[in-house]
Amino acid sequence: MKLRWEQRTQTPLLVLAVAFGVAYAVPIVAPGAPPWVHRLCTHVEWTVWGAFALDYVVRLGLAPARWAFVRSHPLDLLAVLLPMVQPLRLLRVVSTLLLVGRRARMAPQITLTTYVAGAVVGLMMFGSLAVLHVERDAPDGNIKTLGDAVWWSFTTMTTVGYGDHAPTTGLGRVLAVGLMLSGIALLGVVTANIAAWFIARFDRDDAAERRQTELLEELTREVRELRAEVARLSDAAPREIPSPAAPTAPTV
Repeated sequence: MKLRWEQRTQTPLLVLAVAFGVAYAVPIVAPGAPPWVHRLCTHVEWTVWGAFALDYVVRLGLAPARWAFVRSHPLDLLAVLLPMVQPLRLLRVVSTLLLVGRRARMAPQITLTTYVAGAVVGLMMFGSLAVLHVERDAPDGNIKTLGDAVWWSFTTMTTVGYGDHAPTTGLGRVLAVGLMLSGIALLGVVTANIAAWFIARFDRDDAAERRQTELLEELTREVRELRAEVARLSDAAPREIPSPAAPTAPTV
């Protein structure tokens, strides 16, 4: 039952996650939007979080061993409880990213490459929006536009850090630390994935070469055995002894 529920809710929850991303981005990208737009986006964010929280409760109820499920899914529980402790939009972002990442890893059709690429894009997008929301109104801040935030997010995730844009508030620096650690982790996954691909490719080439070598050795051995068999049969074949010629009658 639990596996069936996860399979059926996989696509709807990912669609809701996309809706959450849009609802989170609109008030930051368009701060001058009408108040009803901001209220709608807030309702969408809480609705998406509520859907993921309901999914966790249902999976907990369908689990054969509930305490084992709780112990094996600590991030899911943290993501569900985090927005209730302090109703900040940033915490809803963190909780939704945790829940979406958990469900995406459970999808069999999502490969590691697709998951890593989606994680990089999502983390960069939400990191840019979060730091822009925090730093845009800071007195000494230099991240004022979405372009500045995206550039800062990219240089931070890749650990380049040019220093032309940097957060000045405490929350902005906390975001920077989280983005750095996440970027290092994702780059490590990408590097390991590329190395594994090369190793697998070399292993396939070596296996094909070894197979060809084995086939040639087997063919050579069969030819030698065939020659030996032909020679043995030649030695064992009886040789024909010519019969003496019959005497001819004398002519008169």
